[in-house]
Amino acid sequence: MGPEVVSGIICELGEGPLWDNSKKQICWVDILNGNIHGWSPKSNASNTISVGQMIGAMAISDNGNYIAALKDGFGFVNRKNGKVDMITNPEKDLPENRFNDGKCDPVGRFWAGTMPIAEDKSSGSLYVLDASLNVRKKESNISVSNGLAWSPDHKTMYFIDSPTRKVVGYDYDKESGELANKRTVINIAEEDGFPDGMTIDHEGMLWVAHWGGWQVARYDPGTGKKLLSITMPVSQVTSCAFGGETMEDLYITSARKGLSEVELEKQPLAGSLFVVRNCGHKGFPAYQFKSIA
Repeated sequence: MGPEVVSGIICELGEGPLWDNSKKQICWVDILNGNIHGWSPKSNASNTISVGQMIGAMAISDNGNYIAALKDGFGFVNRKNGKVDMITNPEKDLPENRFNDGKCDPVGRFWAGTMPIAEDKSSGSLYVLDASLNVRKKESNISVSNGLAWSPDHKTMYFIDSPTRKVVGYDYDKESGELANKRTVINIAEEDGFPDGMTIDHEGMLWVAHWGGWQVARYDPGTGKKLLSITMPVSQVTSCAFGGETMEDLYITSARKGLSEVELEKQPLAGSLFVVRNCGHKGFPAYQFKSIA
């Protein structure tokens, strides 16, 4: 299961891969440069939209455009021209924060969390944006808000605050979006770096990208055990998502942020998008944002 480089696009801080089934392409963001990238495996063509500010995450909206978690809050992004229509900023009083990871849940709400740009305190929170474009804060005192996933039966939500080196689970009420019974399901070993973005497969196993850990690993959230590890040619592995015609290709983002010249010489592919084709496991299509506004 060797990772291959795709697209040739190098990101400063690549994140948030998402398979767009309607266009048969993988989409991802470069957080610090404010870009949304897309690449088609069939045509080998890529495209880039610049949103003019840092972008933590995006998802496909049911109107065909993107819903995004941006430096200045939540907004819609026109996929043709990159025009941003801001919705609301729940942290307008916290200019030292930015949004980081985010995903849509099984009923189409958009969840996204924040973090301090300086990564020096626990000033981040986790928010959810619903179909009426109302925002609710779901968690606070977060350092680096990261990976989100929902179990195949939609009864559990998983979440990562990276510096804790834990994946936590919550009882998740699909109808209301309420969370309860927070517990640790996976502890990440110190030598494996920090857990970053993640995704889930059909068997309910979590795939976690390891920042500083040179790997993507598959874990059983029921036992906390690591089941397999894919070694990467880059240290700062940021996230992963299933895609492709059969949802069996694993796309993996990475970063070069903060690496020295010496480190970059050792890992020239840092910041690339990778794919592990036919990885032996199957993922779910990404949930779309549903809006009634």
